[in-house]
Amino acid sequence: MALLIREDCINCAVCEIECPNLAISEGDVVYEIDPQLCTECVGHFDEPQCVRICPIDCIIPDPQRRESEAVLYQRYLQLTGKQESAP
Repeated sequence: MALLIREDCINCAVCEIECPNLAISEGDVVYEIDPQLCTECVGHFDEPQCVRICPIDCIIPDPQRRESEAVLYQRYLQLTGKQESAP
């Protein structure tokens, strides 16, 4: 599933620079994650880097976008242009 930044975000921007897919950008109120670009760092890291770095733990799984690791890995392959192989 894609991740979601809750409204208690303090707009510190540390998550934006950690995202390998450039899925995080400044929103009108708080930072936002583009679900079409978010892979939860599957293919890049063992854990989502934005979640790891967030100082207030305001990044959560988006309950509206449940996706399997296989789907996230396919998105990673598509975004990076890499050949398909087992994750």
